[in-house]
Amino acid sequence: MGAENNESLDLLSVFLTGIPGLEAQHGWLSIPFFIMYMVAIVGNSLIMAAVQADSALHEPMYLFLSMLAISEVGVSVSTLPTVMGILWLDAYRINFDGCLAQMFFIHTFSGMESGVLLAMSYDRFVAIYNPLRYTAILTLPRIIFMGMGITLKSAALMGPLPILLKRLPYCHINILSHSYCLHSDLIQLPCADTRLNSILGLAIVLATFGLDSLLIVISYGLILYTVMGIASGEGRKKALNTCVSHICAVLIYYVPMIGVSVMHRVAKHASPVVHTLMSSIYLFVPPVLNPIIYSVKTRPIQQGIASLFSCKKGLI
Repeated sequence: MGAENNESLDLLSVFLTGIPGLEAQHGWLSIPFFIMYMVAIVGNSLIMAAVQADSALHEPMYLFLSMLAISEVGVSVSTLPTVMGILWLDAYRINFDGCLAQMFFIHTFSGMESGVLLAMSYDRFVAIYNPLRYTAILTLPRIIFMGMGITLKSAALMGPLPILLKRLPYCHINILSHSYCLHSDLIQLPCADTRLNSILGLAIVLATFGLDSLLIVISYGLILYTVMGIASGEGRKKALNTCVSHICAVLIYYVPMIGVSVMHRVAKHASPVVHTLMSSIYLFVPPVLNPIIYSVKTRPIQQGIASLFSCKKGLI
C-alpha cells in the first residue's frame, strides 16, 4: 500500500532541475539570482508607482510603460519561488498542479509583455506620424481597452495548455530541464500522443510572438518612412531618439527568445549549462534591464522616481 502511494505521489509531482554540474555552487549562485529578482521587481514597481503618482506621466507612452512593468513583475514573481527554492533549499519537487499553474502564469505574462511591446510600437508610430492628434487618438479609454485586450488575449490563448496537459497520462517520474515549468518541457513528459498539444503550442507562438514581432517590424518600417520625410536633420534625430528605449526593450526581449529557439534546434548536443543559461537570460534579463534603460534614457521617469523618494523623505 505504501509503495502504491509513493508511486501515485511521484506521478502527481514534477522534479525540476537546477544548474547542471553546478549544484555544489547553488549557495553562491543564489546571490546574483536574488539580486536580479530584486532589481526586476523593485525597479519595475518603482516605474509603476511613479506613473501612478505623477500626473505628468499620465500620457500614453508612460501608461504603456507601466503595463510593460506589470507584465515583467508578473514573469519575475512567477519564476521566483521555484528558482530560489532550488538554490536556497534544494527544493526540486513541485506539485503537478502547481507546475501547471506556474507554466500558465509564465507564458501568460510573457505573452502580455510581447503584446505591450507591440502597443508601444504603435504608440511611437502615432507620436511621429501624427503628433498633433497623438492624445486624441490614444485616449485613456482606448489605452485601457488595449491593455485589457492584451491581457485577455494572452490568458485565453494560454488557458487551454494546462487543461490539455492535465488530461494526459503520466507513467514515469517526471523530470524537467529547468528550474521552472514551461510548456515545451511539460509536453515531453506524457506517455501518450501529444501532437495536439504541440500543434496548439506552435499556433499560440505564431499568434502571439510571431504576429507581434512582425507587426513591430512593420511599425518601425512605417516610422522610418515617416522620419525620412522630415526635412530637418535635427527633427529626424529628435523623432528617432524617442524610439531608442523601446527599440532596446524589443531587442532585449526578442533576441534572447530567438537565441533559445536556435539553440534548441542547432545546438541540441551543447552542454546543458548552456541551454539553462540561455533560457535564464530569456526570462530574467528583460525585467532587469528594461527599468534601468527607461530610467536612464527617459528624464520624466527619472523625475517621477526621484519625486517618490522626495515625498517619502518629506513624510519621514
